[in-house]
Amino acid sequence: MNLLTVLLSFSFVIISLFLSTAFKLGIGRDLVITSIRATIQLFLIGYILNAVFGFHNPLVIIVMLLLMIIVAAKNATKRGQGLPYIFWKIFVTISIVEIITQAFLLGLHIVPATPPYIISISGMIIGNSMVIANLFLNRLKGELEMRKEEVLLVLSLGGSIKQSIYPILKQSIRSSLIPTVESQRTIGLVQLPGMMTGQIVAGADPVQAVRFQLLIVFMIMSAATLTSIILGFLTYPGLFNKHQQLKGA
Repeated sequence: MNLLTVLLSFSFVIISLFLSTAFKLGIGRDLVITSIRATIQLFLIGYILNAVFGFHNPLVIIVMLLLMIIVAAKNATKRGQGLPYIFWKIFVTISIVEIITQAFLLGLHIVPATPPYIISISGMIIGNSMVIANLFLNRLKGELEMRKEEVLLVLSLGGSIKQSIYPILKQSIRSSLIPTVESQRTIGLVQLPGMMTGQIVAGADPVQAVRFQLLIVFMIMSAATLTSIILGFLTYPGLFNKHQQLKGA
């Protein structure tokens, strides 16, 4: 694919922009900015990865992964504004998920311990964890706002912090996982995943591409579940003060 082809693909953005204007959706500016930003970011990361893949120094890979986690945590922090130390809680959560997942993949020699595999798979893990963190925090704040009286009632009856917040926590975790579960429910029937499609287009054997895609599917499901649960249990104590009272109530 040459540069001209990439420029021609921008026609899809123009179609979206035309429809946004025609139906007065008010997202035209966002579409243009997002498209330009995505183009710059992808080309930039392409050149960076081209350089990084030439190194086999573990320190370079670790720095790259740390930068990815920091950016992801910073983005997810927007959904958790007002929650104490939320950036660090998201950072710790994504780091734990990344370490657990990569330890499993590399420890059992499921994938080679080379920069292209480590960084590419880490990008999927970290990106997915960021989305789950966003969904979880958004739902947690919404549920807490709607069910504040329920929490106060349990606390007034002598219930513990965990007892008062657990139903909200459970609902928030379940809700954050719905998109992941639903997208994987129809995989292969409705949608062909990008990883598998890319391998097939590149000339790989379709069955081999399916096997690798299954690894990614199961990995993402596990990473999503770990992210929502770990972040949930790191976040809920900060909703209460030292006297076990709900903050802002």
